[in-house]
This record gives sequence, C-alpha cells and structure tokens, in this order.
Amino acid sequence: MERGLPTSPLVVDRGAAEPVHVQIASWLRAGIARGELGPGHRLPGERDLAERLGVSRMTLRQALSELESSGDLVRVAGRAGGAFVAEPRVEVDLTHLTGLTDQLRRAGRRAGARVLVARRLVPPPDVATALGLEGRAQAVEVVRVRSANKLPVALETSWFPARLVPGLLDQPLSGSIYAVLRKRYGHEPVSAVERLTPVLASVELASQLDVVVGAPLLRVERVARDAAGTVVEFARDVFRSDRVDFVVQRSPDEPVTLRALTDPD
Repeated sequence: MERGLPTSPLVVDRGAAEPVHVQIASWLRAGIARGELGPGHRLPGERDLAERLGVSRMTLRQALSELESSGDLVRVAGRAGGAFVAEPRVEVDLTHLTGLTDQLRRAGRRAGARVLVARRLVPPPDVATALGLEGRAQAVEVVRVRSANKLPVALETSWFPARLVPGLLDQPLSGSIYAVLRKRYGHEPVSAVERLTPVLASVELASQLDVVVGAPLLRVERVARDAAGTVVEFARDVFRSDRVDFVVQRSPDEPVTLRALTDPD
C-alpha cells in the first residue's frame, strides 16, 4: 500500500456479510491501533483514496463518517482540511479523587487551563445547598476550559466556600487547584460523590469546547469533601465525549456504584 496508509493492503470482499464501508473503517482503525497512522496524520483526499481502494466516494464517506463518530478521525472542511487521525482519547479514572491536571500529566498529555471566570459571590441556592452555606455566605467561583495537548477536553465550573479559601483569587488558577487547596489551605479533597449526566452542547458550550451545537457531552457533578468531612468543592464539569473515556476500577470487596442521570439539559 502507498505511503501514508496502513502497511497491510486492504482487500475489499464485496461478498462478505460485513459491508464494504465497515471493512474500510476496520482497516483504518487497525492501522491507527498499530501506530502506523499517528495523531494528526492526514489521510489522502477522498477522490484519491477511493480510487486506490477501488470503491465509490459514497462508500468511502460512509467509512470516514463511522471513524469520525467513534472519535478515531477528525474531519476539517476547507482547502487545508481533510480527514486527520484524532488524538488518543484521555482516560479519566473516577475510582480515585484526582484532579484533572494530574490525570492528564500521568497520561503523558500537556495539561492546560484557560480561566474564563474567577470571582467571589453569593452563589445560587442549589450551589449554596451543596456547599452547606447559609444566608448570604459567599463562595469563590472558578470557570476554566481544560485542554490536553492544547485541545479542549472539558469546561470546569467549581465553587469553593469562601471562608475556607481566603485569597484564593490571588493564587495561580491555571494549574491544579486541588494542589493549591492542599498546600495553602489544608483542605485537600479526599472523597466525593459524582453524578454523570449526558447533555447536548448548547451554543455557549459548543463555542467553549470547539464542538458543533448539539454534540453529545458528559456532565460530571461533584461534591467533594476533605479528610474532616467538610464540603470543600461543588463542581459541574462538562467533558467532550469524543476525547474522554471514564474508567472505574472495581473489586468484589470494594463495590463502586455509578448513578447515570439520563435527563439531558
């Protein structure tokens, strides 16, 4: 096979039960898995690739659409566009309470954070209830777009009881906030209850996460406590479902229960 495609040639079997476009998708996916097509690799143009494989452009487009839906490819419109091999999905382990910064670094990704909002305020009633605040007690709200290798993967919105984190707004917020909570305030989150909810991208979310309006996303709502059992964070994080996989490690003597809420916003 020509340079730029999987080394093992594809032999299309039109008599097989598996449709031709599925055979093409499987062949390309295998090449990605073997490392023959790395992240950012651009496939030949549709016309050229269809001719090489001896299939119609319609069939090829079906295969590329399947790979795009599964997150293996990213298709970009325009003269400089095309079909590109996507970055590997990021695994977020929900078994242990670890900040996203540390999880991305352990996965070999460059963790980034762009701060959109950082302010002290009286939070909405639902947030105040989650934080255990009464009356006009204030919270610190931090909203950030999180990235892996400069690609957006999540929009984080976190609230912290202001009385526990005096001066938080003067601290660096582009790195691990959990590290700041641990080192400066002694309120490291050590346990949490997290709820996962599928949602669709609004116009605002689509702009912040660089997805199309209506794209499937996953919201993780979290109440985190420190070692003393004090609530130190309430968060609503929205992840790109095409770039993140959630993992839970289980054992017979340590059951883990995930409650998936299926009523999207």
